Amino acid sequence: MDEKYEPKAIEARWQAKWKSAKLFKVQENPDKKKYYLLEMFPYPSGKIHMGHVRNYTIGDVVARYKHMKGYNVLHPMGWDAFGMPAENAAIANKTHPARWTYDNIVAMKRQLKQMGFSYDWDREIATCMPEYYRWEQWLFLKMYEKGMAYRKESYVNWCETCQTVLANEQVEAGMCWRCGKAVQQKKLWQWFFRITDYAEDLLIHCDQLPGWPEKVVTMQKNWIGQSVGAEIQFPVENTSESIKVFTTRQDTVFGATFMCLAPEHPLVQKLSRGTPQQDPVDAFVERISVQDRSARGLERYEKEGVFTGAYCINPLSGKRMPVYTANFALMGYGTGAVMSVPAHDQRDFDFARKYGLDIIVVVQPDGAELNASEMGVAYPGEGTMIHSGAFNGLKSTEAQIAIADHLEQHGIGRRTISYRLRDWGISRQRYWGAPIPMIHCPTCGIVPAPESDLPIRLPEDAGLLEGGQSPLPFLDYFSRTTCPNCKREDASRETDTMDTFVESSWYFERYCSPDWDKGMFDPAAVNYWMPVDQYIGGVEHAILHLLYSRYYTRVLHDLGLVHFKEPFTRLLTQGMVCKETIQCPDHGFLYPEEASEGPPRQCMKCGQEVVIGRVEKMSKSKKNVVDPNILLERYGADTTRLFCLFASPPEKSLEWSEQGVDGSFRFLNRIWRLCWTWYPHIAGVSAWSGNINDLDGDLRQLAKKIHHTIYKVSTDIEDRFHFNTAISAIMELSNLMYGMALEPVSTLKLSVLRLAVETVTLLLSPIVPHMCEEIWSVLGYSQSITQTPWPAYNPEALTKDELLIVMQVNGKLRSKMTVEVDTPEETIRQMALKDEKIQKFIESRPIRQVIVVKNKLVNIVV
Repeated sequence: MDEKYEPKAIEARWQAKWKSAKLFKVQENPDKKKYYLLEMFPYPSGKIHMGHVRNYTIGDVVARYKHMKGYNVLHPMGWDAFGMPAENAAIANKTHPARWTYDNIVAMKRQLKQMGFSYDWDREIATCMPEYYRWEQWLFLKMYEKGMAYRKESYVNWCETCQTVLANEQVEAGMCWRCGKAVQQKKLWQWFFRITDYAEDLLIHCDQLPGWPEKVVTMQKNWIGQSVGAEIQFPVENTSESIKVFTTRQDTVFGATFMCLAPEHPLVQKLSRGTPQQDPVDAFVERISVQDRSARGLERYEKEGVFTGAYCINPLSGKRMPVYTANFALMGYGTGAVMSVPAHDQRDFDFARKYGLDIIVVVQPDGAELNASEMGVAYPGEGTMIHSGAFNGLKSTEAQIAIADHLEQHGIGRRTISYRLRDWGISRQRYWGAPIPMIHCPTCGIVPAPESDLPIRLPEDAGLLEGGQSPLPFLDYFSRTTCPNCKREDASRETDTMDTFVESSWYFERYCSPDWDKGMFDPAAVNYWMPVDQYIGGVEHAILHLLYSRYYTRVLHDLGLVHFKEPFTRLLTQGMVCKETIQCPDHGFLYPEEASEGPPRQCMKCGQEVVIGRVEKMSKSKKNVVDPNILLERYGADTTRLFCLFASPPEKSLEWSEQGVDGSFRFLNRIWRLCWTWYPHIAGVSAWSGNINDLDGDLRQLAKKIHHTIYKVSTDIEDRFHFNTAISAIMELSNLMYGMALEPVSTLKLSVLRLAVETVTLLLSPIVPHMCEEIWSVLGYSQSITQTPWPAYNPEALTKDELLIVMQVNGKLRSKMTVEVDTPEETIRQMALKDEKIQKFIESRPIRQVIVVKNKLVNIVV
């Protein structure tokens, strides 16, 4: 064992040994309890960043710990390789998406291996490979057969520059997240999955996810968004049309004075045709189409609308209600129509005041009297019904039930449950994605591609077009095909590709049998490994990815492919990695290495003093990023891993600190020096395994500390993932070891010291595996430390040693107390002075001196 700690040499050597021994290769073993540990796989759109490093380090500690606890551990890694992130990065770098993706996979895989992560690389998958997406195309066909997949025309967020549909999350302040151009509402034919068929089941099972963070469960519930209320039909005057609305406040129907339709609602154009309002309505719809049409985006716009020229009839009051199209009504929520009750909804109140519409109070608060003409704000609360015909005098909560009964009895409405969740639109008008296996035939219409044609391969040699436009519609060798029904040769393939969330909704099942070619996965392997025991990833995926994965698993369940509904038993969402920003007056944001250390800190480009900004999430745009390669070169993987775990609990944000990294490196050097110093003395000695009661003095204290530390580290990893406190406990043990004198030497003493060294090495091994492998081998063990059982603690050693302390006043015994061995003198002094019996003998006399004899007595001199 060399005196100097050389991480680069040690880490490269042990990574090579792990690879040669296939240490982390795993197979199903019914005789062992399985543990499936999974971190969210990355987009191969660039180098790994510190967010990746933190996420994967957390997972690796748990995987290695479970290995040592005797579990059969599946810990795979792969690449979320399709979709806009990879394609946009390739376009920005003037590279073909295929080449960009495959090159990045090679580079990122090399970096992950340098970190020493315990992945079974034989299970590696990339979602852009035909052998992977072949099976999601197969499942698409099965879903189409069952009516779970369908095509319809709908309004979408459309970016003309990028030539694609955008999810609401990809629209920022009405602009495309990639090019910054205005997004429009455009009506397109799109493919959808019927996720709404599972809305109730998804919601119910939110309460059956005890291993998930409460905040994530709440986010899932809110996204599904269950509302209990009534569906009501409002007939349109002088037509056969009616407007269907959903409301949770059917008690306020008598107060509905106007109707608002979303600009995208099909009745808007229909009702305004041939009326003086046709041109104003068309202009309004065109103008609103460029607004951000998400619920979040609407908060930025003034509420406005245009009269369509039509009226509908309130089915309860008989009142004639003008029908408006308004920008605050959304097709994606409810029915796209809003029964507007201005007296009891602030948004409707503001709209009514703006356009001079009627306001009718129908719920009177207890102890007050509302007058519509004097109201400054709407009253949304409960109360007593007025101006509501036969329902006057009822409590509004009672009226909700009575009015719902009335609607159903008269066939003008019904009780129903509505969900905020909408069907999943999976069509993307982009190139880099899995082709949708459908065919358009002039004679037969839309028909599924034959299973024998799968996979429908994405042509990876396709040239890219300007602005990100997909080349697939213009490639005859891809789009032209023969109809499998009528054999017409002028049929065409679907040229939309699937949303990248489809690939990430089942990859965890594919890991169970990545080379299986008889289906999506080997059922026996999935039955053994699934569900995932521990899933780890960023909270930014708390809604869509997790929700889609839960939905997709239910589809597999209902098709008889899996026996479970929930894919992830436990979930950990790690916090962000943050660092302060650095700005130069002339050069803008700077990378950390582009500013001198200071003080003052100066721009390396021009010498001007820089401005240190607030601590924010690491971001390439603000350049407050740390390149893991720099850390690996300077400190090694183990130091990087240790800092990521010690600086903060995993669920909290981690603030980057150079001092913290240096501190982690110093601690590892300290452990190394301790082992180097002790090794000549403990070599050839067996670790102590005797009875704790046979030890006394410093050896007893050290042995008890060893077992306390094993208990603390085990529970922190097993129960809470509080790696920071686990590391602190190991540090406390190592500090005690540093205080131990090697002289006088005895066999018993050396065996206890040997136990201490082995324990520290074993407890640190999941965290800093390379250094611990090296120390373990120096200690004479040929087996990898990961294959060594996790140390067990002796419950008897966890009991605290206590002493009886005599308390005197002026040398005379006045009281006694029990304290732990080696309780600090100041603590004992304060305990004695607060003792009730002692206070009686002291009374108000001044205290001249308090004498503490360690572990024996206290004498108070007055």
